[in-house]
Amino acid sequence: MEENVLILGAASDMAVAIARKFASAGYSLTLAARNVEKLEAIAADLKVRYNVAVASVKFDALDFASHEQFYHSLAERPDVVVCVFGLLGDQFEAQQHWKACEEILFTNYVGAVSILNVVANDFERQKRGTIIGISSVAGDRGRQSNYFYGSAKAGFTAYLSGLRNRLYHHGVHVVTVKPGFVKTRMIENIKTPGPITASVKKVADSVFTASKRKRDSIYVLSVWALIMLVIRFIPEAVFKRLKL
Repeated sequence: MEENVLILGAASDMAVAIARKFASAGYSLTLAARNVEKLEAIAADLKVRYNVAVASVKFDALDFASHEQFYHSLAERPDVVVCVFGLLGDQFEAQQHWKACEEILFTNYVGAVSILNVVANDFERQKRGTIIGISSVAGDRGRQSNYFYGSAKAGFTAYLSGLRNRLYHHGVHVVTVKPGFVKTRMIENIKTPGPITASVKKVADSVFTASKRKRDSIYVLSVWALIMLVIRFIPEAVFKRLKL
């Protein structure tokens, strides 16, 4: 019987690439996002390309009260869950207006924890399954340019680490993925250096490989491991003076 992958936040560029990668390996898919109409177009394309079953379901990361019902009403219980949704937001606007700050924090951390708690409890009972969380290098150290987004991702990274520790004893694997810069619509207005900017295909390949090899935490581009190591070891007395 083919395995099913549930992709949360499935309408994004990164999510579509991940869906294609799993579909190409014969997995059936459940695509979940707020924009069901867009999902249906993506699903139709995947069905034709890879001849696999693809379902589209409505999912709102910020509607926490609906998450339990959403998950348990799925037509097919997933074997792999990929949490892709996120919001970079506007740092300056978030500094000035709580609503903008709240949206960044709730989307990147609270919404992810809310739905993955439901998934984790189900996988723990079944004693199997894989959870993949897309975090960020921004969570490795807070910087003035994006510390709301970075702090939410730092929390998400710590959550995934704790979840991995808990679920390991029940046969469930948890993967943390830190992509770094990726060529997507999320950063289309930000200039990023080519050598440290991954394609969505590279992200998808890395996610799939990490899932199959049961990796714990990965940087999509290995150069980011070195970059963040250096950044983490800059003394705070020096770091606070930098404009990053």
